[in-house]
Amino acid sequence: MELTRRIYELIGPTVEGLGFDVVRIDLSGQNNLCLQVMAEPLDGTGMTVEGCAKVSRAISAIMDVEDPITGNYTLEVSSPGLDRPLVKLRDFEKFSGNEVKVEMTRAQDGQRRFRGQLLGVVEENVRLLMQGEEILLPYADIMRSKLVITDEFLKGTQKGGKQ
Repeated sequence: MELTRRIYELIGPTVEGLGFDVVRIDLSGQNNLCLQVMAEPLDGTGMTVEGCAKVSRAISAIMDVEDPITGNYTLEVSSPGLDRPLVKLRDFEKFSGNEVKVEMTRAQDGQRRFRGQLLGVVEENVRLLMQGEEILLPYADIMRSKLVITDEFLKGTQKGGKQ
């Protein structure tokens, strides 16, 4: 976790300066490390192959100079996709109205996994509508979360609506 935070600190300002937002950084593997960076345009348009290449070149240059990863690794730059992860608190506000899956680091009322309609954010809590009941999930305890692709979601993206 500490290394991915360091990498974000190194690449974040440059990627943003190019007009993109770093959605998530993931470093996986043991012998063959893979640094995966998900990015998207700040203007809300879709990520293109050219955009991925531009971000990749910039990240490569920074990583070559700063060298925060010991040994060899592969860099992958991609779009977050339709079933994008929700990582930052602002993501939970931006994608309110959509169906999401949320996994918690610790149980909330005996449950660690939730699926429901995202209602946004109140202070540091994510609001979720599940089976007609609103629940609040502490943002700090969310391990992972992502959008769920539904027919309604796809209709919204085809009409240019909010994803």
